[in-house]
Amino acid sequence: MSDHLPLARPTGPVSTGDPPPSAAWVARFPLWDAYFAVLTVAIGVAVATSAPPVPYRVGSVALLATISIWYAVFGRALMRYGVGGSQPYLYLSVALALYVAAVALASSASFALFVLLPQAFMLLPTASAVGAVVVFTAVQVVLDWLRSGGGPDARETLLAAVMIAVVVSVTGSWVQHLFVDADRRAALVDELAASRDEVARLSRQAGVDAERQRLAGEIHDTIAQGLSSVVMLIQAADAELDRDTGQARRHLALAVTTARANLAEARALVAALTPAELAGSPLVEAVRRVADRFTAETGVPVTLATPGTQRPLPTPVEVVLLRVTQEALANARKHAAAGRVEVRLEGRDGVVVLEVRDDGCGFTIPPAGDGYGLASMRNRVEQVAGTLRVSSSPGAGTTVRAEVPIG
Repeated sequence: MSDHLPLARPTGPVSTGDPPPSAAWVARFPLWDAYFAVLTVAIGVAVATSAPPVPYRVGSVALLATISIWYAVFGRALMRYGVGGSQPYLYLSVALALYVAAVALASSASFALFVLLPQAFMLLPTASAVGAVVVFTAVQVVLDWLRSGGGPDARETLLAAVMIAVVVSVTGSWVQHLFVDADRRAALVDELAASRDEVARLSRQAGVDAERQRLAGEIHDTIAQGLSSVVMLIQAADAELDRDTGQARRHLALAVTTARANLAEARALVAALTPAELAGSPLVEAVRRVADRFTAETGVPVTLATPGTQRPLPTPVEVVLLRVTQEALANARKHAAAGRVEVRLEGRDGVVVLEVRDDGCGFTIPPAGDGYGLASMRNRVEQVAGTLRVSSSPGAGTTVRAEVPIG
């Protein structure tokens, strides 16, 4: 960022790196207009009533008036809109020439420094502005030196000019620094607001993604598995239709029951409620119903052990453990060809442990990751700060073990 005073965005050509417009600066700029106008009138009156002959005084006042016109026509826009490049130097060069002529005619015209020196800091970088201050304050010194040949008056003028140059340079540099800091703070505030908006947007997106993932898991663990069971039961009924009508009817009845249970799950999912199996019943009863339905659908016996699970569990933990049970049983039905399944739900020492073990064909766990079902179980368990381990090998069955803290 340049060290110009932070003005408004220019309407004409600007140098690259100029700061953006400041609404406060633009709003207060008429105060500068008033300051320059009042001082110029006062200086004009002082020159008009000073000691030099009338033609000199008139000429000096005319030159001061020309500086005012030059400001109004050209300089004002440069200061108000922060125009960079060579135009500020052109403005000050012309103002300097007019000022030299005015002071040459009437020394009291040097009071115009109170108008011109602030403009140098409003137009130029700090180093250039200090240089302009030195040049403008040197005008009276040079003229007095030429008039008196280096007499006492010239030395007094030199001392006064040095003091003015030092005070104005220090004050102008400090004010510029304040304005630049204020501009930087405003830019930081804008960046902070933009960052806060971006964080809010990312948070909303993360929430949407998490909810999408949750719904995908819910649909996979409930509706998709239920529809798979319905298809299998209908296929079984179709196979028994010609040989054993009673068995076919039993398969169809189970298909209807399963479809109704999944309809309840779908309604609960839409209503963002807890799983239908958990509505009005503890986790143990819900797991038992899932196990009984698995046995009814597949003919594979499921034994359920529930030591130490009388303590109520948080609803999110119950939901996760129920879904893990459903997914583990669904995998056993689809892939394991198991003859027996054991489910153990145990609470101890601030941890609840769910273990689903089958005696099926087992499989080799892929080193690079799991399928969707295992990944879904793992994600669910991790959402409640738990851990999931899957142990299996060909011919040795599969064990799914989830541990979730409840303390």
